[in-house]
Amino acid sequence: MKIVILDGYTENPGDLSWDELGKLGQLTVYDRTDPSQSAERIGDADAVYVNKVPLSRETLDKCPLLRFIGVLATGYNIIDIEAAREKNIIVSNVPTYGTQSVAQYTMALLLELCHHAGEHSECVKAGEWTDGEDWCFWKYPLIELSGKTMGIIGFGKIGQAAAKLARAFGMDVLAYDSRPVQGLEREGIRYAGLDEVLQSSDVISLHCPLFPSTAGIINKDTISKMKTGVMIINTSRGPLMKEQDLADALNSGKVAGAAVDVVSEEPIRADNPLLRAKNMIITPHIAWAPKESRQRLMDVAVENLRAFMEGHPQNVVNS
Repeated sequence: MKIVILDGYTENPGDLSWDELGKLGQLTVYDRTDPSQSAERIGDADAVYVNKVPLSRETLDKCPLLRFIGVLATGYNIIDIEAAREKNIIVSNVPTYGTQSVAQYTMALLLELCHHAGEHSECVKAGEWTDGEDWCFWKYPLIELSGKTMGIIGFGKIGQAAAKLARAFGMDVLAYDSRPVQGLEREGIRYAGLDEVLQSSDVISLHCPLFPSTAGIINKDTISKMKTGVMIINTSRGPLMKEQDLADALNSGKVAGAAVDVVSEEPIRADNPLLRAKNMIITPHIAWAPKESRQRLMDVAVENLRAFMEGHPQNVVNS
């Protein structure tokens, strides 16, 4: 079996090993691939792995021997699923590798909004404490989380893990999900309608998939229903937010602060309005990226191909 990885660098910049995947066939790894190179690099391969390189119908038409597409991620919107189905190409993703990492990072962003620890550290290094007249100072309002309400939009595994951490900080949790699951409500955690989540939360954290129904779920209309001074966090998908609407709300003070690890177009464009918004934290899509998380991703990716070769494919998204 010939196996090609088109964009392996972000999954494995050198601190992991492709050896287990290599045991399943003749493996070629490319760190990065321009979409125009995809068909040529796949060539006569039986299996291809991608993270963010799109595989269009046109590309798949040029790869008649391809039988398996492994997604080195959970989202698979980069692939023409209908074309793959028509061509009997199995597409498998990795659904739950980053649950704890993303939940942890959600709280890291929230704590940074509350304390701006990084910026205060830079102020100290710049001499502001040394030259100060008082024994302490702060540049931003400092916020205690205990007793506040976190609204979680999307209550799957990551949303549930984030709720558990929020409860550890003494927060109450309101969860909105299009498919509530009985048994998940407990002390301090309950389901609510979207309007109640928007109106009652001090912090709103996005953990829902990107579907037509959720695209732009944070917009000027939904923001208008929120408390003045709300904080918004997005570690899920950039297009869940209308970025100009969020920037306007930050600049007006309606939203006190926001922190995102994802944006609508990545890498971020220089004209993205969030880059110039007040009280905005932006990080480069790294919530998923601790080594432990990436190792889990790789382990499942290998098992996906092994299962396919043994005739019982798993984590199939185009069945």
